[in-house]
Amino acid sequence: MVELTQLKVFLAVAEAGSFSRAADKLHLSQSAVSQNIQGLERLLGVQLFIRHGRSIHLSEAGQALLPLAHDSLNNARMIVDTMNTLQSQVVGELELGCSTTSGKYILPSLVAAFRREHPAVRVSIAVLSRQAVIDRLLDERLGLGVVSKQIENRQLEYQPFFDDRIVLIVPRAHSWADYGRALPADIPDQPLIVREPQAGTTEIMLAGLAQHNIRPEMLNVVMEIGNAEAIEMAVEEGIGIAFVSELVAARGLAHGRIRVVDVDGLDLRRSLFIARNVNATPTHAQVALWSFLQLNHAAIAEKLAAHALNRE
Repeated sequence: MVELTQLKVFLAVAEAGSFSRAADKLHLSQSAVSQNIQGLERLLGVQLFIRHGRSIHLSEAGQALLPLAHDSLNNARMIVDTMNTLQSQVVGELELGCSTTSGKYILPSLVAAFRREHPAVRVSIAVLSRQAVIDRLLDERLGLGVVSKQIENRQLEYQPFFDDRIVLIVPRAHSWADYGRALPADIPDQPLIVREPQAGTTEIMLAGLAQHNIRPEMLNVVMEIGNAEAIEMAVEEGIGIAFVSELVAARGLAHGRIRVVDVDGLDLRRSLFIARNVNATPTHAQVALWSFLQLNHAAIAEKLAAHALNRE
């Protein structure tokens, strides 16, 4: 008889593309992961992974098992969820997908508020790119995700729950630091540190600058970093200036190592949305979080902003 644990390990290895990374995700030893896969292969009489040195990929049998394993685990979760619902208590697992910024600054506070009402829910947070969150929602590997942009798709439903402000930060010794103001036309003359092109912060920055006839090729980009906190630290070191989330800027501001500069006529903001697949069958915990946000939207947004900005 195939065990759910074996299927869970199989899916983790298939997704991670590595026994060691799957072991880290599942908080198991690598030998335990290998034993589960070997046991499943013996039971089914097939090879599920093709190994080439340290790299692995699914065999034909593994590819056939993949959707069946997803369905089996989803059905098992639905059984547990249905029984828990009958007991009138929200329990079970709740996985949220999100970006780095929301994962560090927003979701911990949100989860804490949610668990005060539903303490029996166990929450896990997967930090992913925006596209990865969308992809996992669409193929039902993820129940809820936090994104900074609504992607047009009939399968997806969005609910806004937090407004984030994007600010321009400069080193403390920068000539703009004391004055605290700048013109959009001054930006191209400055060394600029940016996120990758597909990052939400970059898209919002470019859209705002475009309104002032500043095109991407006019910018003096000296560094591209795929992590907002690393960008803030690079600004502290005097490498350049950058547009970042107000939440990210809070630490450097509190320690006096950077300054926020207002750019005339440039007000950059983005909404964070929680998203779900309307065609997927939600768990009781997912429904509870969605409803929690709907009923407490204004109060949650205010508390999240205050808490996130004061964390550093």
